[in-house]
Amino acid sequence: MVTTPTVAGREATEPLGIVSSQVAFGMNVFRDIFAGVRDIVGGRSDAQQKVFADSRKAAFDELMIEAGRLGADAIVGVDLDFTELSGGGKGGMVLVVATGTAVKLVAVPEAA
Repeated sequence: MVTTPTVAGREATEPLGIVSSQVAFGMNVFRDIFAGVRDIVGGRSDAQQKVFADSRKAAFDELMIEAGRLGADAIVGVDLDFTELSGGGKGGMVLVVATGTAVKLVAVPEAA
């Protein structure tokens, strides 16, 4: 899985299609309260960062599963978007959308 359009040392021989995954994670009320306190006194919100990290991992895992169903060797051009759903800045849900192109790969012969 790469964000670039190609994989180093490999050539995409067949695009299999666009793959995507969507994951929605709820923000815990108590985590939101502590994150709000942290925002007031400064510093990073570990609880919210964990939600983002967990949701990103889940989206990537699902993306790989979808590409595997197509028989892909790789996913190129991966893009990741985070969106807050409801809550007006006070928590709610985090939606993570991952997209990319599933491809078949072959090794590129090394130049002599």
